[in-house]
Amino acid sequence: MAKRDYYEVLGVSKDASADEIKKAYRKLAIQYHPDKNPGDKSAEEKFKEAAEAYDVLSNADKRARYDRFGHAGLDGFGGGGGGFDGGGMSMEDIFAQFGNIFGGHFGGGFSGFGGFGGGGGGQRVRKGSDLRVRVKVTLKEVASGVEKKLKVKRYVKCAACNGSGAEDSNSVVKCSTCGGAGVVNRVTNSLFGAMQVQSECPNCNGMGTTITKKCKHCGGTGIVQAEEIIPVKIPAGVADGMYFSVKGKGNAARNGGIDGDLQVVIEEEPDNELIRDENDLIYNALFSVPMLVNGGTAEIPSVDSKVKVKIEAGTQPGKVLRLKGKGLPSVNGYGNGDLLVNIGVYIPEHLSKEEKKIFEELDKSDNMVPTESAKRNFLSRFKSMFN
Repeated sequence: MAKRDYYEVLGVSKDASADEIKKAYRKLAIQYHPDKNPGDKSAEEKFKEAAEAYDVLSNADKRARYDRFGHAGLDGFGGGGGGFDGGGMSMEDIFAQFGNIFGGHFGGGFSGFGGFGGGGGGQRVRKGSDLRVRVKVTLKEVASGVEKKLKVKRYVKCAACNGSGAEDSNSVVKCSTCGGAGVVNRVTNSLFGAMQVQSECPNCNGMGTTITKKCKHCGGTGIVQAEEIIPVKIPAGVADGMYFSVKGKGNAARNGGIDGDLQVVIEEEPDNELIRDENDLIYNALFSVPMLVNGGTAEIPSVDSKVKVKIEAGTQPGKVLRLKGKGLPSVNGYGNGDLLVNIGVYIPEHLSKEEKKIFEELDKSDNMVPTESAKRNFLSRFKSMFN
């Protein structure tokens, strides 16, 4: 099923402010929150859909890319649906990223999906750090799309302790400072009287538990370094500087939590013959004088083969031939650009005596004198170069 427009999902206009987007998302998130709609799959999907829309529209860079390219410019890059980061948004992702937007509703979490603290539990969900890699692509790979296998060194969950950081289950105990809540309360005096302030527990760093005996393999961190081959699908039409995320392929979080993402940055390698101008390709062709005078057929390089073009007799240098649809595909799937052939002429640098005589005789011909039309066309092209 086709994705709905993110602005439509949140019920805001395309020029909505950041505050308007946040208010619209908060309203929908509360309306379709799982605690208010237990067992309702439709509400759960709408809850996720709203979070996905907010994930994109609340981020200036993602929003700009979405406005320019639509869904195709944001998703599908990691081999999955849902959002710019690819792979969809799980309930854990939503509450890890946007849990604070609910304010006093539901205690910033909910009880039905993995114990994110429904009704006031303050335990923090850790997220591993993101990694960034640059991937080089050729013009041919841009034209067709390509799958790259990336060798990435990253931190993964320790297999010996299953990411807990403890030698055994008995070594994980409830934090004595916060009693397992992950937060501590303190009373401060202000102009308005005594106020209760809640903050992360300094003893367990918000986890609610501490380790009495650390895992020997990971030293209590719950993570170890490993090298992994990660396949990444790069869609056709990408451009230099574009980036996307492969969800969950960054560093694992210490002592459990959500894995970070792998940020993949596109680095386009220059082509030896073709110049890219957005989705159009430009080829600067150099023809002999006889070819332009007499006309004929020439082979022009395209992104994946040779293309035959007809050169009309009397073609003037500076003319541009446009080959429709022979350029690059749009990343949003809306057709292909064109291949533009700039006509240039090669003037021989070395001639034999016989060849010089031929040109001397030709120069005496009235047909060698530029016509008024040719002069005007040349002047027009010359002026356009400086406008």
